[in-house]
Amino acid sequence: MKKIVASVLVLVFLASCSEYQRVLKEEDIAKKYKLGVELFEAGKYEKANRLFLQIVPKYRGKPQAEKLMYMHSKAFYETKDYMSANYRMERFVEAYPKSERIDEMAFLAAKSYYQISPPYSKDQTETIDAVEKLQEFINRYPDSEYFEEANAMVQELDAKIEKKAYEIALQYHTTGPFHRDYNSAITAFDNFLEKFPGTRYKEDVLFYKFDSAYQLAVNSVPWKQKERTEKAFTFYKNLKRFFPETKYLEQTDAMHEELQDIKNNFTPKS
Repeated sequence: MKKIVASVLVLVFLASCSEYQRVLKEEDIAKKYKLGVELFEAGKYEKANRLFLQIVPKYRGKPQAEKLMYMHSKAFYETKDYMSANYRMERFVEAYPKSERIDEMAFLAAKSYYQISPPYSKDQTETIDAVEKLQEFINRYPDSEYFEEANAMVQELDAKIEKKAYEIALQYHTTGPFHRDYNSAITAFDNFLEKFPGTRYKEDVLFYKFDSAYQLAVNSVPWKQKERTEKAFTFYKNLKRFFPETKYLEQTDAMHEELQDIKNNFTPKS
Protein backbone atom coordinates (compact mmCIF):
# COMPACT_ATOMS: atom_id res chain seq x y z
CA MET A 1 0.00 0.00 0.00
CA LYS A 2 2.82 2.38 0.90
CA LYS A 3 4.47 1.72 -2.48
CA ILE A 4 1.22 2.57 -4.29
CA VAL A 5 0.83 5.84 -2.38
CA ALA A 6 4.45 6.74 -3.08
CA SER A 7 4.02 5.98 -6.76
CA VAL A 8 0.89 8.15 -6.94
CA LEU A 9 2.73 11.05 -5.26
CA VAL A 10 5.60 10.74 -7.73
CA LEU A 11 3.18 10.82 -10.65
CA VAL A 12 1.41 13.89 -9.23
CA PHE A 13 4.76 15.63 -8.74
CA LEU A 14 5.92 14.82 -12.27
CA ALA A 15 2.58 15.99 -13.70
CA SER A 16 2.77 19.27 -11.83
CA CYS A 17 6.36 19.81 -12.98
CA SER A 18 5.47 19.09 -16.59
CA GLU A 19 2.47 21.46 -16.36
CA TYR A 20 4.69 24.20 -14.95
CA GLN A 21 7.30 23.77 -17.68
CA ARG A 22 4.58 23.74 -20.34
CA VAL A 23 2.92 26.94 -19.08
CA LEU A 24 6.31 28.59 -18.67
CA LYS A 25 6.95 28.11 -22.40
CA GLU A 26 3.46 29.04 -23.58
CA GLU A 27 2.40 32.47 -24.83
CA ASP A 28 -0.93 32.44 -22.98
CA ILE A 29 -0.52 35.09 -20.26
CA ALA A 30 -3.83 34.17 -18.59
CA LYS A 31 -2.54 30.65 -17.91
CA LYS A 32 0.72 32.04 -16.59
CA TYR A 33 -1.19 34.40 -14.31
CA LYS A 34 -3.50 31.66 -13.00
CA LEU A 35 -0.70 29.20 -12.29
CA GLY A 36 1.47 31.95 -10.83
CA VAL A 37 -1.27 32.85 -8.33
CA GLU A 38 -1.67 29.19 -7.36
CA LEU A 39 2.06 28.77 -6.82
CA PHE A 40 2.28 32.04 -4.86
CA GLU A 41 -0.57 31.01 -2.56
CA ALA A 42 1.13 27.63 -2.07
CA GLY A 43 4.31 29.39 -0.95
CA LYS A 44 6.30 28.42 -4.06
CA TYR A 45 7.53 31.96 -4.58
CA GLU A 46 10.51 31.32 -6.82
CA LYS A 47 8.49 29.36 -9.35
CA ALA A 48 5.65 31.87 -9.19
CA ASN A 49 8.00 34.75 -9.84
CA ARG A 50 9.48 33.13 -12.92
CA LEU A 51 5.99 33.30 -14.38
CA PHE A 52 5.32 36.81 -13.07
CA LEU A 53 8.52 38.13 -14.63
CA GLN A 54 7.18 37.07 -18.03
CA ILE A 55 3.79 38.72 -17.72
CA VAL A 56 4.15 41.85 -15.54
CA PRO A 57 4.76 44.20 -18.50
CA LYS A 58 1.76 42.74 -20.37
CA TYR A 59 -0.67 43.36 -17.50
CA ARG A 60 0.03 47.09 -17.08
CA GLY A 61 -3.24 49.01 -16.95
CA LYS A 62 -5.33 45.86 -16.54
CA PRO A 63 -7.54 45.07 -13.50
CA GLN A 64 -5.16 42.32 -12.36
CA ALA A 65 -2.10 44.60 -12.44
CA GLU A 66 -2.24 45.66 -8.78
CA LYS A 67 -2.55 42.12 -7.43
CA LEU A 68 0.14 40.91 -9.82
CA MET A 69 2.57 43.62 -8.76
CA TYR A 70 1.85 42.86 -5.11
CA MET A 71 2.62 39.16 -5.54
CA HIS A 72 5.60 39.85 -7.78
CA SER A 73 7.14 42.24 -5.24
CA LYS A 74 6.42 40.03 -2.24
CA ALA A 75 7.81 36.95 -3.98
CA PHE A 76 11.16 38.72 -4.23
CA TYR A 77 11.00 39.45 -0.50
CA GLU A 78 10.06 35.88 0.40
CA THR A 79 12.98 34.52 -1.64
CA LYS A 80 15.31 36.99 0.14
CA ASP A 81 16.12 38.99 -2.96
CA TYR A 82 15.80 42.16 -0.91
CA MET A 83 17.35 44.55 -3.42
CA SER A 84 14.77 43.59 -6.05
CA ALA A 85 12.02 43.57 -3.42
CA ASN A 86 12.57 47.11 -2.14
CA TYR A 87 12.80 48.51 -5.67
CA ARG A 88 9.54 46.90 -6.79
CA MET A 89 7.71 47.60 -3.54
CA GLU A 90 8.61 51.27 -3.73
CA ARG A 91 7.26 51.32 -7.28
CA PHE A 92 4.06 49.65 -6.03
CA VAL A 93 3.62 52.37 -3.39
CA GLU A 94 4.04 55.07 -6.04
CA ALA A 95 1.71 53.36 -8.53
CA TYR A 96 -1.09 52.39 -6.11
CA PRO A 97 -1.28 55.01 -3.35
CA LYS A 98 -4.90 54.06 -2.55
CA SER A 99 -4.27 50.32 -2.36
CA GLU A 100 -5.46 48.46 0.75
CA ARG A 101 -2.01 46.86 0.77
CA ILE A 102 -0.17 50.19 0.72
CA ASP A 103 1.17 50.19 4.27
CA GLU A 104 2.23 46.53 4.04
CA MET A 105 4.18 47.25 0.86
CA ALA A 106 5.68 50.44 2.28
CA PHE A 107 6.71 48.57 5.43
CA LEU A 108 8.24 45.60 3.61
CA ALA A 109 10.07 47.98 1.26
CA ALA A 110 11.67 49.62 4.30
CA LYS A 111 12.23 46.26 6.00
CA SER A 112 14.07 45.07 2.90
CA TYR A 113 16.70 47.73 3.62
CA TYR A 114 16.81 46.48 7.21
CA GLN A 115 17.44 42.95 5.97
CA ILE A 116 20.41 44.15 3.90
CA SER A 117 22.02 45.94 6.86
CA PRO A 118 25.42 44.30 7.56
CA PRO A 119 27.02 43.40 10.93
CA TYR A 120 28.21 46.42 12.92
CA SER A 121 31.86 45.59 12.10
CA LYS A 122 31.22 46.36 8.41
CA ASP A 123 30.59 49.69 6.68
CA GLN A 124 27.21 50.98 7.86
CA THR A 125 26.02 52.86 4.74
CA GLU A 126 23.20 50.35 4.19
CA THR A 127 22.22 50.60 7.86
CA ILE A 128 21.91 54.37 7.63
CA ASP A 129 19.76 53.96 4.50
CA ALA A 130 17.57 51.46 6.36
CA VAL A 131 17.03 53.85 9.28
CA GLU A 132 16.01 56.62 6.86
CA LYS A 133 13.55 54.34 5.03
CA LEU A 134 12.02 53.00 8.23
CA GLN A 135 11.72 56.51 9.66
CA GLU A 136 9.95 57.64 6.49
CA PHE A 137 7.49 54.77 6.95
CA ILE A 138 6.93 55.66 10.62
CA ASN A 139 6.26 59.30 9.75
CA ARG A 140 3.93 58.47 6.88
CA TYR A 141 1.95 55.62 8.48
CA PRO A 142 1.68 56.34 12.23
CA ASP A 143 -1.50 54.24 12.50
CA SER A 144 -0.11 51.20 10.71
CA GLU A 145 -0.14 47.78 12.37
CA TYR A 146 3.57 47.64 11.49
CA PHE A 147 4.38 50.86 13.38
CA GLU A 148 5.78 49.20 16.52
CA GLU A 149 7.88 46.71 14.58
CA ALA A 150 9.33 49.52 12.49
CA ASN A 151 10.20 51.49 15.65
CA ALA A 152 11.92 48.45 17.15
CA MET A 153 14.00 47.99 14.01
CA VAL A 154 15.05 51.65 14.02
CA GLN A 155 16.22 51.30 17.62
CA GLU A 156 18.15 48.15 16.76
CA LEU A 157 19.82 49.81 13.76
CA ASP A 158 20.60 52.98 15.72
CA ALA A 159 22.34 50.83 18.33
CA LYS A 160 24.39 49.18 15.59
CA ILE A 161 25.44 52.55 14.14
CA GLU A 162 26.31 53.80 17.62
CA LYS A 163 28.43 50.73 18.36
CA LYS A 164 30.27 51.10 15.06
CA ALA A 165 31.02 54.77 15.80
CA TYR A 166 32.24 53.87 19.30
CA GLU A 167 34.53 51.15 17.96
CA ILE A 168 36.01 53.57 15.40
CA ALA A 169 36.75 56.13 18.12
CA LEU A 170 38.22 53.42 20.34
CA GLN A 171 40.60 52.33 17.59
CA TYR A 172 42.48 55.62 17.90
CA HIS A 173 43.10 54.76 21.54
CA THR A 174 44.21 51.18 20.94
CA THR A 175 46.19 51.55 17.70
CA GLY A 176 48.38 54.22 16.21
CA PRO A 177 51.75 54.92 14.59
CA PHE A 178 53.46 56.21 17.73
CA HIS A 179 52.43 55.47 21.33
CA ARG A 180 48.97 55.10 19.79
CA ASP A 181 47.13 58.14 18.58
CA TYR A 182 45.87 59.57 21.87
CA ASN A 183 45.23 63.12 20.66
CA SER A 184 43.11 61.81 17.82
CA ALA A 185 41.38 59.47 20.28
CA ILE A 186 40.33 62.41 22.47
CA THR A 187 38.98 64.26 19.42
CA ALA A 188 37.17 61.14 18.19
CA PHE A 189 35.56 60.56 21.60
CA ASP A 190 34.45 64.22 21.76
CA ASN A 191 32.88 63.90 18.31
CA PHE A 192 31.20 60.66 19.37
CA LEU A 193 29.66 62.24 22.48
CA GLU A 194 28.43 65.18 20.42
CA LYS A 195 26.71 62.83 17.97
CA PHE A 196 25.41 60.40 20.62
CA PRO A 197 24.85 62.48 23.79
CA GLY A 198 22.72 59.81 25.46
CA THR A 199 25.02 56.95 24.55
CA ARG A 200 25.18 53.74 26.57
CA TYR A 201 28.97 53.91 26.14
CA LYS A 202 29.33 57.22 27.97
CA GLU A 203 31.19 55.77 30.97
CA ASP A 204 33.62 53.94 28.69
CA VAL A 205 34.15 57.01 26.51
CA LEU A 206 34.85 59.26 29.48
CA PHE A 207 37.28 56.72 30.89
CA TYR A 208 39.17 56.30 27.62
CA LYS A 209 39.31 60.07 27.20
CA PHE A 210 40.91 60.28 30.64
CA ASP A 211 43.20 57.35 29.87
CA SER A 212 44.29 58.96 26.58
CA ALA A 213 45.14 62.21 28.39
CA TYR A 214 46.85 60.24 31.16
CA GLN A 215 49.01 58.35 28.65
CA LEU A 216 49.98 61.62 26.97
CA ALA A 217 50.90 63.16 30.32
CA VAL A 218 52.99 60.35 31.79
CA ASN A 219 54.82 59.72 28.52
CA SER A 220 55.28 63.41 27.71
CA VAL A 221 58.41 65.43 27.15
CA PRO A 222 59.01 67.67 30.22
CA TRP A 223 58.03 70.96 28.61
CA LYS A 224 54.55 69.59 27.69
CA GLN A 225 53.92 67.57 30.82
CA LYS A 226 52.34 70.25 33.00
CA GLU A 227 49.70 71.22 30.44
CA ARG A 228 48.91 67.60 29.64
CA THR A 229 48.66 66.66 33.30
CA GLU A 230 46.15 69.44 33.96
CA LYS A 231 44.11 68.28 30.98
CA ALA A 232 44.11 64.73 32.32
CA PHE A 233 42.87 66.00 35.70
CA THR A 234 39.97 67.73 33.93
CA PHE A 235 38.95 64.48 32.21
CA TYR A 236 39.25 62.60 35.49
CA LYS A 237 36.92 65.05 37.22
CA ASN A 238 34.43 64.76 34.38
CA LEU A 239 34.36 60.98 34.64
CA LYS A 240 33.89 61.15 38.43
CA ARG A 241 31.14 63.75 38.08
CA PHE A 242 28.99 61.49 35.93
CA PHE A 243 30.12 58.16 37.38
CA PRO A 244 31.37 58.64 40.96
CA GLU A 245 31.41 54.86 41.49
CA THR A 246 32.70 54.05 38.02
CA LYS A 247 33.54 50.46 37.14
CA TYR A 248 37.04 51.76 36.44
CA LEU A 249 37.35 53.18 39.98
CA GLU A 250 40.44 51.28 41.15
CA GLN A 251 42.26 51.91 37.89
CA THR A 252 41.38 55.60 37.69
CA ASP A 253 42.32 56.27 41.31
CA ALA A 254 45.76 54.75 40.71
CA MET A 255 46.18 56.86 37.56
CA HIS A 256 45.04 59.97 39.43
CA GLU A 257 47.59 59.33 42.16
CA GLU A 258 50.38 59.03 39.60
CA LEU A 259 49.30 62.28 37.96
CA GLN A 260 49.26 63.96 41.37
CA ASP A 261 52.88 62.88 41.91
CA ILE A 262 53.81 64.42 38.57
CA LYS A 263 52.00 67.64 39.48
CA ASN A 264 53.80 67.85 42.82
CA ASN A 265 57.09 67.94 40.97
CA PHE A 266 55.97 71.18 39.31
CA THR A 267 55.03 72.80 42.63
CA PRO A 268 57.91 74.75 44.19
CA LYS A 269 58.73 73.57 47.72
CA SER A 270 58.72 76.24 50.44
